Amino acid sequence: MDWSPVLISMRTAIVSIFFTFFLGLLAAWFVVRLKSNVAKVILDGILTLPLVLPPTVVGFFLLYIFGVKRPIGMFFINYFGIKIAFSWYATVIAAVVMSFPLMYRNAKGAFEQVDSNLLDAGRTLGMSEFKILYKILLPNALPGVISGGVLAFARGLGEFGATAMIAGNIAGKTRTLPMAVYSEVAAGNMDKAYQYVIVIVCIAFIAVFIMDAISIYNERKWH
Repeated sequence: MDWSPVLISMRTAIVSIFFTFFLGLLAAWFVVRLKSNVAKVILDGILTLPLVLPPTVVGFFLLYIFGVKRPIGMFFINYFGIKIAFSWYATVIAAVVMSFPLMYRNAKGAFEQVDSNLLDAGRTLGMSEFKILYKILLPNALPGVISGGVLAFARGLGEFGATAMIAGNIAGKTRTLPMAVYSEVAAGNMDKAYQYVIVIVCIAFIAVFIMDAISIYNERKWH
């Protein structure tokens, strides 16, 4: 079995979760603090959109943004010498965009469950909003935040549609595990496809196990 899709997928998932985790965390914190319900609904809908749109549509928009003949794509080529479309960077961008809503919504839900009296107490003591975030909000919402991170990691690892559109299926470069499964099935190599499927299932099972372990730990902590 060619292990390059496994390595590419793991590398993509590890790098993308770094961006997804912090972007989702900050976005959730910003939305939760909004006073206007209308603004909350609109912004929540925009940030959740990649979760409900077909991945190929998301990939189309990404290709439109980062294509070599588009302003942003040309900017990276001219100033950094980096071609985004159909490169490994594109797999990371696709993974970040597609996994972001999971991290954002889990973090937002966890933040909303924290007792607001604790936050008000922090403000009474003169704590800044950022200090309240990492001293009060995050510690109390940690299980939900970690679960969101695990889900986002697994989603980034299994991304297919958007990756196919913006990164393509280049062996040894952008061929991730889902792309490898598709390629082997299309070529009639079912045995190799089974091997890749087993790897994906094992990783997904580990992710679910981690989430369950966090939930059990959280229940024991509060009982």
